[in-house]
Amino acid sequence: MTSTDFDVSIIGAGPSGTVAACLLMQHGLSVCIIERDEFPRFSIGESLLPQSMDYLKQANMLEALIDNANELGFQFKNGAAFYRSGHHTYFNFEEKFSEGPGTTYQVKRAEFDNLLAEEAQKQGATICFSHQVTGFSTEHNITSLDVIDLKTQQEKTITARFTLDGSGFGRVLPRLLDLEEPSELTPRKAVFTHFKDNIDNSQFDRNKILITVHPTIPDIWYWAIPFSDSTISVGVVGETAQIERADQTLEQTLLDFIHADDNLSTLLADAQIIAPVRTIGGYSANVKALHGDKFALLGNAGEFLDPVFSSGVTIALKSAVQATELVVKQLAGENIDWQSQYEVPLREGIDVFKYFVNSWYDTSLQSVIFFADGQPDVKAMVCSILAGYAWDKSNPFVKNTKRGLKILEQICEPDNNDSVA
Repeated sequence: MTSTDFDVSIIGAGPSGTVAACLLMQHGLSVCIIERDEFPRFSIGESLLPQSMDYLKQANMLEALIDNANELGFQFKNGAAFYRSGHHTYFNFEEKFSEGPGTTYQVKRAEFDNLLAEEAQKQGATICFSHQVTGFSTEHNITSLDVIDLKTQQEKTITARFTLDGSGFGRVLPRLLDLEEPSELTPRKAVFTHFKDNIDNSQFDRNKILITVHPTIPDIWYWAIPFSDSTISVGVVGETAQIERADQTLEQTLLDFIHADDNLSTLLADAQIIAPVRTIGGYSANVKALHGDKFALLGNAGEFLDPVFSSGVTIALKSAVQATELVVKQLAGENIDWQSQYEVPLREGIDVFKYFVNSWYDTSLQSVIFFADGQPDVKAMVCSILAGYAWDKSNPFVKNTKRGLKILEQICEPDNNDSVA
């Protein structure tokens, strides 16, 4: 066997990369992670889904998360709350249809990603921070990453028997290998920041993410993600033309949108901005393929949908679990069909989330969410998908998402909702 620096090289030390590393090392494989940034560093995607807890447990990382949650300001999370023009509705993830964890955390991603990176290092991973990948090639069963040390500008090559790309929005291999494709989703933009919330409202449930529909423009929505240290992440999302304000600062834009909603403006009446107001746009992305010659794409490096249902980290970790199982088998000499064993099953769950995202923006899913309280069995099935269980085919709304939601949409149309509201 030809000698390499490592068995597996991984691009990116975010959740998919570090979880993949820990899973690979359980099989005695050596792993190097190349990370462009220094940690801790800011990232979006702060509201985890319960399904993620299973994946962190498999990687022997869950205990570290639980042990450090309070110190890092992570908030226990047991569901999702929705608000639209005076109408509140709640989904308790512990009442979901699917088996598995029903609770999780809302996390500050800088600290969360740093915690996972530290755990990966403790388990034996080599992480090269402040290193940028500039080239990729495969030859004679070896993958080669051209890397530059951003501090010293020194260039080097890291060889491995397989490479995983967990670079997230950096999308390193899709860019280098011309794999990028336009997303099917409408381009949208988010403006967001962190507040010291000073919320004094006994009815506000800090254990749930709050998703608010704009009072007059139903495809604009807000997130409010509370943390345990009395801070909160708040953002507004809409089509680029709906969100951009050429004559305003980002802070003014965000505050104007908050003031437009009665509930959010009341909750945040005494809130103080404590972080830069940021924006991200054009984040939805897709690729021609999630795999190639001795490489595979993880999480957002392959496809990112939309932040509305917080699916990003769950998809990232699911992809890490599926990919590493196949990498272990391939490096042991088994023949792997990456299309049928990785891409097809992974995209099945992604497509469930994608249908939910599209249905949210055309408002048909909003009707289901706000008017399904009278149908507890149905609500439990929808709740499972909101909790991340988008690969559970025992759930009829996973097995046939389009048909199931179409039936629900008809039942829950506002004209028909008197019996179920």
